[in-house]
Amino acid sequence: MTSATTKPIEIDRDERPTQPMIRTRDASRVVPLVARVLFASIFLLAAPHNFTSTAIDAAASQGVPLPGVLVPLSGVLAAAGGMSVLFGYKAKVGGFLLVLFLVPVTLFMHRFWSATDPQVAQWQLVNFLKNVGLTGGALAFAYFGAGPLSADARIARMHVRMQKDETAPSA
Repeated sequence: MTSATTKPIEIDRDERPTQPMIRTRDASRVVPLVARVLFASIFLLAAPHNFTSTAIDAAASQGVPLPGVLVPLSGVLAAAGGMSVLFGYKAKVGGFLLVLFLVPVTLFMHRFWSATDPQVAQWQLVNFLKNVGLTGGALAFAYFGAGPLSADARIARMHVRMQKDETAPSA
């Protein structure tokens, strides 16, 4: 076979980094929803703990200033951000709230570098890195939003429909 008779290989997928790897319409609509549910569940299940004396005492032992105020406040941030991301309502704000929760919690509560016991240091490192990863996920929601199956997307679709109705010529 000569090169004149061969067809070039066509690549079926788009290599841009923001395009989903899954191409079917239904899957690309559902994946962000599943991601939101899984991601938000971490914060929604953990948030109530921030209103306990155990959490406040643990924060105080780590040197958190005003733990009686800041620990419950962190619970509010986690719960509000988690609910926002879960339902996809103001999900960009919700992602930002989760970043505001995660950064100080990670830096104050998981100081692996100051632990003297090697097992405690390892446990703190694992939790520190987990929170760094969660911060990345929260930043992704803060930047990209909730996806097509969300309250935000529904509101945007309704807004577009209302604008079309307003600009349509009357009969």
